[in-house]
Amino acid sequence: MFTKKETHFVVLNDLDKARAALQEALGKAERDEAPGLRRALEIVDGIGAGGDPRVRWAREVLAGQGIDPRAREVHAVKALREALPGLSLVAAVDLVRQCQAAAA
Repeated sequence: MFTKKETHFVVLNDLDKARAALQEALGKAERDEAPGLRRALEIVDGIGAGGDPRVRWAREVLAGQGIDPRAREVHAVKALREALPGLSLVAAVDLVRQCQAAAA
């Protein structure tokens, strides 16, 4: 998927450490703290279950700009390339199409 002209981006993910810290805190929590920690754990688990982090990033960018990738594909490609200067046209189109597939 990447060529020499392609901009690469790396997604760092420390969700396992966050999950472990929340589970430890939940184990030591007072009764009134437990519901909030359980909710935080659900949120962290939901983020980790989101699939490809590049596609998740693209969906967040498009949602933030109110762009439906199915209805406005060209605008979606442009928005991703503006959000990440150097992102190739091919990679942006691929991300938009993956967003479209995920929304279908």
